[in-house]
Amino acid sequence: MTLKVSHRWGGSLAASLFASLFQAAPPAAAEEKAAMLLPGSINDQSWNALGYSILLALKPHGFTTAYTENVADSDEAEALRGYATQGYNIVMGHSGRFVSAMEQVAPDFPKTQFIAVSGNEGAAPNVMSIDWNNAQFGCQLGVLAARMSKSKMVAGVYGLEGVPNITAQAGGFRICATKAGAKVSILYVKDMEDSAAAKEAALSLIAQGADVITGKLNAAEAGLVQAAKEKHVYVTGRGVDQTKMAPDAVLTNIVEDWPAMFGKTADEVKAGKLFGNFVQYGYDTAPVTGGSLVYDADKPFNPVVPAAVVKELDDMAGQFKAGTLKVEPTREDARGGS
Repeated sequence: MTLKVSHRWGGSLAASLFASLFQAAPPAAAEEKAAMLLPGSINDQSWNALGYSILLALKPHGFTTAYTENVADSDEAEALRGYATQGYNIVMGHSGRFVSAMEQVAPDFPKTQFIAVSGNEGAAPNVMSIDWNNAQFGCQLGVLAARMSKSKMVAGVYGLEGVPNITAQAGGFRICATKAGAKVSILYVKDMEDSAAAKEAALSLIAQGADVITGKLNAAEAGLVQAAKEKHVYVTGRGVDQTKMAPDAVLTNIVEDWPAMFGKTADEVKAGKLFGNFVQYGYDTAPVTGGSLVYDADKPFNPVVPAAVVKELDDMAGQFKAGTLKVEPTREDARGGS
């Protein structure tokens, strides 16, 4: 069962409406219950749809689920409190912006695990963030781009400048592409969903000589792929659907494994463990690595990538796993421009 709660709150009247809603439509009785708060709609085919898929992935782990869409900043604490009061033992917020509200509410519910999706901080004993290691994968993309570039000019298009996971991926890309001998340019766009703006940014970078494009966007990622396809340059994506859009242009995709990350945590919470920290999955947390490089169902890379480059990237993954290779990007590494 998945219960949907979709409305905005405000003041004491809103609090009473929230309480009455749960009295009128309580979730089915279950020992394990998980809820997700979303900043937008689950039908956006992008970030919030991903959040909904994370929630649904907990059902096979024995959780009854519920969610609330379009949660405004001012309503976060009240929404978190509402679910915790109803006995939800996992309450999630779909972005790092929920951490502050979780820190306010968590002391009143010491048996509830609060989790920020793609955050980068936690608070003991029961507020945590989960993300995958953007720096490791960004580094691999940087080496791949440098090796596949003929012009030795590569570029990235990102949104949300300054957000930690963006800094990690963009910075990791710059550090490792530069070490591999390429010149790097980075542009930031205002909207992670604006495919047209992302395409325009990519086209401008291509016009300046970049012949491999990467990035971390939501729906706007498709704009990068479209630009690369039109201009016959290479690109990396965020899902095998983008390989289908431009099989000759896409080199690989970072495919994020949120179900595995959250499933592992959910099982541990069921067993009585609580987390109050930032848990970051990567090659060094195998078998749950948080993501993988995938071209299509049968292979990690486009067949045009030479075997020697594939081996280099595989060796990097092994070094990350062993802890002999570490990348710690700064905001300067992720800066816009060259």
